[in-house]
Amino acid sequence: MRLTLLGTGDARQVPVYGCECAACRAAHADQRLRRRPCCALVELGEQRWLIDSGLPDLTERFPPRSLSGILQTHYHADHAQGLLHLRWGQGLVIPVHGPIDAEGLSDLYKHPGILDFSQPFMPFESRVLGELHVTALPLLHSKPTLGYLLEGGGRRIAYLTDTVGLPHDTQTFLQREALDVLVLDCSMPPQPHTPRNHNDVNVALQIIEALKPHQAVLTHVGHTLDAWLMEHGAELPEHVRVARDAMRV
Repeated sequence: MRLTLLGTGDARQVPVYGCECAACRAAHADQRLRRRPCCALVELGEQRWLIDSGLPDLTERFPPRSLSGILQTHYHADHAQGLLHLRWGQGLVIPVHGPIDAEGLSDLYKHPGILDFSQPFMPFESRVLGELHVTALPLLHSKPTLGYLLEGGGRRIAYLTDTVGLPHDTQTFLQREALDVLVLDCSMPPQPHTPRNHNDVNVALQIIEALKPHQAVLTHVGHTLDAWLMEHGAELPEHVRVARDAMRV
């Protein structure tokens, strides 16, 4: 199984429009430091699933019939805006499996085009997609949100964004068997108070300690965290890495 992190930024992305912080200046100077909307691609056998669809250029990145479908974590714009254009394709159907959300994004449900939203995941539901086994995991966010446990090829990878902490049942489920990789939301540097909607470094490290993956990768990174990492990156545990766009896990 191969997981490619296509985008690793938060809703603002990096650099932030109009910001002159050290991280944003660095990203302007070096394209490799930019962060696009948070999403990933999982590939195993003949299966090729996009996790989230916030990139605005999906029709250019993925030729027709090159995707098996989309695993949608939730329907905030930075994770789903690419669907608004993708839907107007023709001659094919793309399944979009995600959480049950009556609102969705914009008018996608009313005018789905080539997108098939007919099979949303129930919490902890598992589906077999060729050689890939996918389980939907409830997360804690301001919209109905799912993470995904990806199993196949002898590997177990959990992809958990957007969330602040983990629901008890999700944490207990993931503690049953060791994870090879945990890809985890971490948007902010350590905060003085419990963060809202997204993990800071403190909460992310608590989750990592509870789940004990062989390797942890922090994603959904904001510019304030990037700036903090410039001075404190060496303080992270050895098995914790900070994601970059195009990183392969």
